[in-house]
Formats: sequence, structure tokens, C-alpha cells
Amino acid sequence: RRHKLYREELNLTSPTAPLPLRPDASWLQFHLGISRDGLYPRSSPTVTRLLRDMRDIPTISAGDFNCSGGLNCSAAQLGSSLLSPRQKREEETPEDFFYFVDFQRHNAEIAAFHLDSRILDFRRVPPTVGRLINVTKEILEVTKNEVLQSVFFVSPASNVCFFAKCPYMCKTEYAVCGNPHLLEGSLSAFLPSLNLAPRLSIPNPWIRSYSFHGKEEWEVNPFYCNTVREIYPYNNSNRLLNIVDMAIFDFLMGNMDRHHYEMFTKFGDDGFLLHLDNARGFGRHSHDEISILAPLSQCCTIKRTTLLRLQLLAEPEYRLSDVMRESLQQDPLAPVLTEPHLLALDRRLQLILEAVGRCINTFGEATVVANDTAQSFVWHRAKVDT
Repeated sequence: RRHKLYREELNLTSPTAPLPLRPDASWLQFHLGISRDGLYPRSSPTVTRLLRDMRDIPTISAGDFNCSGGLNCSAAQLGSSLLSPRQKREEETPEDFFYFVDFQRHNAEIAAFHLDSRILDFRRVPPTVGRLINVTKEILEVTKNEVLQSVFFVSPASNVCFFAKCPYMCKTEYAVCGNPHLLEGSLSAFLPSLNLAPRLSIPNPWIRSYSFHGKEEWEVNPFYCNTVREIYPYNNSNRLLNIVDMAIFDFLMGNMDRHHYEMFTKFGDDGFLLHLDNARGFGRHSHDEISILAPLSQCCTIKRTTLLRLQLLAEPEYRLSDVMRESLQQDPLAPVLTEPHLLALDRRLQLILEAVGRCINTFGEATVVANDTAQSFVWHRAKVDT
């Protein structure tokens, strides 16, 4: 029955779309492998195959462009692409930029996948790979979207460019351009459709004010977490611990743009949080935004497995920057991050451990560290899986 639903969802039952549904297709095996524990098993061969397919399989259609540089590019129904060359690897986001107008970076999406899944073992970011895209052959010549076709032009430097049609940043000066046709991008695997796997989008309790003025309650009330703990579902589930995991992940990246999170409804209140939309991470390596850690510092709680993994990554033999560098070397667009961004990970990791230490000194380890090792593998002395 599930295969029938997939056929209907992809319109594969229509005579005009005779493409067969291959049960062994990497994207389908990825979808079928999603479980209560994460988007994929640890060291999944399916993910390895899916990354290879997303890197190599030709693009067959393109459309649904949005103003942040995102584009749905179907390569045998594999994923959606982010094209964002406005900020070079060695550049930092300007200090005067608000987080909600920051650039979207394709290399941040790639690095987020490696950090989340290969290093922290959360496995909550969809498989993502870098890809060198020919904007003429793989977008313009395959799209049937007339709006997308209309925004292509050739620049004075003879590069092929295009821009979005949307309420802002929709002029030729905000265009993305090939060199002359080739452009770096990231390709992230599609999740199952909402018809097949419904998801909830839930406001982050530590949402930021998306305006130039004003602050949210958590920014002015140091006891804000006491209020959160009284609200369902944060009062009787692992949801708050998962929020802390997400905050640690975002702090390591410097990602302030986490206004909502999503969950699969199938797994109930204790299901994992999807770590989606990470393109505004890794913007400033010289600044550590401590406010991102508010869920940890205000609630003073953390999973034991998360803490053990962080402590391991602070040891010289498994230093976070080193294992991240090694993992990112596997991507076709390596080097994905510059050395200052890699070294910033080590510095931020120490700040996380110091925050946990302060909590333990205040409330005691038994209160702060939630024992989830009975259901999970203990990583204390295990080698990081890269």
C-alpha cells in the first residue's frame, strides 16, 4: 500500500508519466528508513548511496524558485537545491546585519548535515551534498516554469545569471551568477510528502523577535524556563531535552534563525525534532552568540548521551574541529568551511561545557544530566563516527 501511495503522490500512475517506481531507489529507501530514533540509522549505507546519487544524477526538472536562493530541482525525485554564492567562504556576515536578513549559504547546509549527523550523531538533518550546477543546462533548459525562465539573463561579464520574483531582494543586483555557467549549490534530500508522513510545525519557545525593536520574554526573564516547564508538552516528555539538543547544534553553527521546528506526527510527543533550514549558520566565526544557548543555560538540563559526546569531542584525540574537517573532506565542494569556522567550533564547544558545568555546580549532576543511556549507545570512549 505504501508503494501505491508513492505512485499516486508522484503521479506515476498517469499514462503521461510512465516512469516506474524502483523499490531499491535510494530516495525511497531513505524515506522507508525513517524511524523514531532519527531520519536514518547510524552509518547508513542508504544515505551513502543517496548522497552519491544527489551528486551525480542529471537534473530532470526545476521550478518553485524562492527569494532566498532556494530552488526545487528534481534529479529523479531526489531533492531541493540551495544556490547562494553571495557570500564567499572567507567572508563574514557584516556586523550590522540582523539575523533575519542574513545571507543564505549553501556551504552552511552542507556543514550542518555533517555536524548534526556525522559528528553529533543526532541524525535530524536530511542528507545534504554539495554539487556544481550548470545553471543553463540543469535549470534553464529543463524548467517548464515560465516565471523561472523569465528571470535569466547574461551579465556584462558574460556570466549566466538569474534572480527571484518575490517581495524583496528580487532585482538583478541580487542575482546569482554562474562562472559563466557553473555555480556551487547544495542539494538536500526531500522528506516524504505531508500526505504520506504528516508533520507539525511548532513555534520555538525561544523564538526571537523578527523586528527591529522589542524583545521576547525569554530575553528579559532569566526564569523563563520555569514557565515553559509548566506548558504541555514540555512538562511531561523529552521535548525540552530535544530543544536543548537543537540549541547546542545551533550555537555551534552560530545559527540564530530557529523560529519553528518540525516533527513527524507518527512518533508522538517524544519524537525527534527535524533540524531543517540551516543556511544561516556559519556566518560569523569571530562572534559567539551566547543567547542561542538560552534553553540550556535557563533550563539547566541536558541528555547524558549528548553531554558524553560533547566531552569526547573536547578531547585532543577527537577534537571537534579535526573530525569536522575530516568529515567535510568527503564532500565534492571541499573545503566547505574555512579554518576560522572550524576552530570556532572548538571554542564554542568549551562554552557549552562551561555552561553545563555551571548548572551542575548549582543544581547537582543528578538534576541537570538526564539519563537516556539506557536507550542509546554510550559514546564516552567510542570513536566518533565520521
